[in-house]
Amino acid sequence: MRVLAVIPARGGSVGVPLKNLAPVGGIPLVARAVRACVQAGLIDEVVVSTDHPEIAQAARAAGAVVVERPGELSGATASSESAVLHALDRLPADPGVVVLVQCTSAFIDPSDLDAAIVKVLDGTADVVFSGLETHEFLWSAEGAANGEAANWEARDGAAAVTTVNGVNHDPASRPRRQDREPHYRETGAFYVMRTEGLREHGHRFFGSVAVQPVPSQHAVEVDTPEDLEVVRALAPFVDRPEPIDVDAVITDFDGVHTDDRAYVDQDGREMVAVSRSDGMGISLLRRSGVKLMIMSTEHNPVVAARARKLGVPVLQGLTDKRTVLRDWLAIEGLDPARVAYVGNDVNDLGPMSDVGWPVTVPDAHPRVRAAARIVLTRPGGAGAVRELCDRVLAARPEEAAEVPAPRAELRLSPVAKPVQIGDALVGAGQPVYVIAEIGINHNGDLDIARRLIDVAAEAGCQAVKFQKRTPEICVPLEQRDQIRQTPWGEMTYMEYKIRTEFGVDEYTQIAKYAAERDLHWFASPWDVPSVEFLEEMNVVTHKVASASVTDLELLRALAATGKPIILSTGMSTLEEIDRAVEILGTSKLVLMHATSTYPLPPEEANLRAIVTLQERYGVPVGYSGHERGLQISLAAVTLGAVTVERHITLDRTMWGSDHAASLEPSGLEHLVRDIRIIETALGDGVKRVFPGEEAPKSRLRRVTV
Repeated sequence: MRVLAVIPARGGSVGVPLKNLAPVGGIPLVARAVRACVQAGLIDEVVVSTDHPEIAQAARAAGAVVVERPGELSGATASSESAVLHALDRLPADPGVVVLVQCTSAFIDPSDLDAAIVKVLDGTADVVFSGLETHEFLWSAEGAANGEAANWEARDGAAAVTTVNGVNHDPASRPRRQDREPHYRETGAFYVMRTEGLREHGHRFFGSVAVQPVPSQHAVEVDTPEDLEVVRALAPFVDRPEPIDVDAVITDFDGVHTDDRAYVDQDGREMVAVSRSDGMGISLLRRSGVKLMIMSTEHNPVVAARARKLGVPVLQGLTDKRTVLRDWLAIEGLDPARVAYVGNDVNDLGPMSDVGWPVTVPDAHPRVRAAARIVLTRPGGAGAVRELCDRVLAARPEEAAEVPAPRAELRLSPVAKPVQIGDALVGAGQPVYVIAEIGINHNGDLDIARRLIDVAAEAGCQAVKFQKRTPEICVPLEQRDQIRQTPWGEMTYMEYKIRTEFGVDEYTQIAKYAAERDLHWFASPWDVPSVEFLEEMNVVTHKVASASVTDLELLRALAATGKPIILSTGMSTLEEIDRAVEILGTSKLVLMHATSTYPLPPEEANLRAIVTLQERYGVPVGYSGHERGLQISLAAVTLGAVTVERHITLDRTMWGSDHAASLEPSGLEHLVRDIRIIETALGDGVKRVFPGEEAPKSRLRRVTV
């Protein structure tokens, strides 16, 4: 069944003049609405109904078909339904489903559109609207709800207060939030309708009506200048960063690489603050073949020193950046449409106007923000350059994807060579490298972490592993404000994740204590800043969690470290592992067979996949287990696992998500003991008569002819 989206976007607006062209996150509201519809998988065509030529131009550029809206349907009293019906009349045939989408909602998730469309396509409802779940108590000044609510007046004040009545509640009864069924506030973002029903009733509501819940940050409608400021402030936090497809990046220095401040000593020498994360981003961008340049109006040794550190050419003391940029593009033979320029002040407006991707930082001059196609979320000096690099890299095609390597090239040799991790060799013929996964079972307590390190050392492990996250990146927006009950009281999920995350001080002490107990320590980084953090801590290796196998940005950052990599393969297809291996390479790679079920039932262990991975990639393969008990881990060793990783805890009943599927101290001790017994028992594979067999052989063996 065909699905059509219609976006009414007239030029007139009382509250905000030319509102539909107002940029939010550098993109006009009408283009944002079009892009959301284009990205929805179930919408076949997008039509914008408008009476304004600039709106029409922006809509076409975003991917919509434009229907010219007549004057009689473009006034302040014209309904959105009239625009939709007019657009339908201009089409050769009616679609089965029509979606009314409003530009006044700056944040529309394509997945929410698809979910609402499904409810109409499968017959769940005739109409589905976007709604925000609410438990608010509503009041009305025009009569009680159902005639039952009480009237309330101010009796002691000098002035009378308007009498109000409860709409969705009895004021005499104040049930708790968790004891009340939610209501839904109509957000106005979108309405999905059966076309024949709209034709018959002429209104967006008819038949059976259902709601598509949307998150609170998506529920702001732009009707006033204040609303516009709110969504502009929200955009850096709500918008999903899009790839920036360019061949060259030119940046200003002050305010982009720095926070636009300078520290001056008594001799007049300047110092500036920069973000270390920018360095790795620039390095990755250079490796990808993107051309780079720094342009500055000042002539300052600080700029030259930073440019040398980054390995980027710099032009300083420029009075006319625009002319210099044009000359440089001509010399390099670059298409200006495929160039990004990052600036922050009015002297950057000229070069920004000459490139296809004018970019700025969130605290830039208002005129620069208005001229930008992209407004980064991080300020200058606080990771703006790194964010830009990541978004440019996201648009770069992988070389391996363009020219697939023959499968044989993934193998080092018929027998995988061991990988050096610290002072240990990990591979066939070496002792099994046993990793005690502390993960997040320390619960944010350094003392618990030390006690778990003791448990690992006393059991005979070679390494302890943690998990490192940047909560502001890793915690999904929709989960950040969810309330959790924790051992430290009630708090949001974001507060909980920050509370349990170790920083430099804690990991410095962990590194020292692990060294004292003769253990390697490392972690699974869940985001690129965490890779940089762990590199600063000089870990011996990096572990890729199963959840990160498809995070190609993270894998590229890990590959750039040159460190050995342990890659866990839970919940991954061979094709996904192929892509990861092509990025990471095989010279310092250890794969880990895993099944990401907590706890792991035996029927999902699939241990023969250890052999499959060995044969396919020609690298050492280990096992990361989440089962209860020891049998499956021990069986993995008999199948050739060169390393075994298990979660550990002081007590499986402790508070936290991973404790229940972890080994307690005695269990870990037994695991290591039995692994060493199995290693001895496996032998070398040469069939021989052992000394212990000689006596029974002479006593029991009969030889006949």
